[in-house]
Amino acid sequence: MAAAGTTVRGLLTRGDFRRLLGTRLLAQFGDGVLQAALAGTILFNPQRAADPVDVAAGFAVLLLPYSLVGPFAGVWLDRWSRRQILLRANLVRAVLVAVVAALILAGVQGPAFLLAGLAVFSVNRFVLSALSAGLPHTTDEHSLVRANALSTTSGSVATVVGGGAALVLAPLTGSGDAGYAALALAAALPYLGSAAVVTGFDRRHLGPDHMARTARLTAGQVLAGMASGARHAWRDRPARAALTAIGLHRCLFGVLTLMALLLHRGTFTAGTGLFPGGLTGLGQVVAAGAVGTLVAAAVTPGAVARIGTRRWTGLLLVGGGTAQLGLGLLLQPGAAVAAGFVLGFVGHGVKICVDATLQERIDDDHRGRVFSVYDTVVNVGYVAALVLAAFALPSSGVSPPVLGIVAAGYLLTAVLHARMTRR
Repeated sequence: MAAAGTTVRGLLTRGDFRRLLGTRLLAQFGDGVLQAALAGTILFNPQRAADPVDVAAGFAVLLLPYSLVGPFAGVWLDRWSRRQILLRANLVRAVLVAVVAALILAGVQGPAFLLAGLAVFSVNRFVLSALSAGLPHTTDEHSLVRANALSTTSGSVATVVGGGAALVLAPLTGSGDAGYAALALAAALPYLGSAAVVTGFDRRHLGPDHMARTARLTAGQVLAGMASGARHAWRDRPARAALTAIGLHRCLFGVLTLMALLLHRGTFTAGTGLFPGGLTGLGQVVAAGAVGTLVAAAVTPGAVARIGTRRWTGLLLVGGGTAQLGLGLLLQPGAAVAAGFVLGFVGHGVKICVDATLQERIDDDHRGRVFSVYDTVVNVGYVAALVLAAFALPSSGVSPPVLGIVAAGYLLTAVLHARMTRR
């Protein structure tokens, strides 16, 4: 039975796993549509303009507050029905997306626009955390690595497909505020679909196992819950090493993200060949990253079974740093696409290992809080790196020294992870 469940076909025989997967796919497809609409609005809309610091500031405003939402999400995920959180959060996101679309259409910029985007992405944190915390209730422990590989990979691909759908629609809607507003509004449809799918679960099916009688919390209780989750994870050596590795990876990924954005806006602008610049070229990099996640999902479970999570994570980090340096120095759109593939493979392989480690090592009554610590770590690291990179990178995005620092960072992370997991 367990062996059958570890195959993709075995996982898909469970109706509850299929339903949770459907909830994820629709939700993350909507994320892709919305992200493409916002990227086009901020970076490639001729009616607006942003320099590297403005772009980094936008990321900071939208993502750093996850660190404030995360503690509440984690504690509530261990006190409320996760099915209800997924239902209500998707409905709220659909409403907020309509607000964002209205602001884009009206040409609103600055704090009001960023706050609206912040609201959508803050609710998104509840959705992704609830999906991860609820997954062990739809599969057995022996299947967690493959279940994570399938669900997170397909979710990432759904995000890319959503972004690709938005890119296909963009020429029809136009590149101005009205066009990007229409694209943003389209994200409400998959959010509503995700809410509809999750209603098929019983209220208690996704946990937590021991729900509290009340969900009324003071700020002090929330902070205490967050601290409890952090202590619980930090006492476990594999969990501590996993959080450290994913946090440092996200810092390095933040630098590479801003570099890719600037390269495709300011350097890779000529030509309409196989690897163009602009939003289309950036879309190719994202699509290549999605292919990398698919390959990682196919390879990682077998690699972990053969050499273990510790060695596989180290190999991914070493290979990622070496490849990013070599491909980045070529400074060609095609090399950027190849680098996107490698980064997608490395990042998703590491994420699968980290997710499975936390789900295996953390008991269900702490899992929501630990996954919120996880979210906070990766988002703080990502945004901090973006802000620092904004001051280190030129507007063209070309900087061999920064690439060298990123490569060295991956190698040092591999060494640190090996030392932390050494028996």
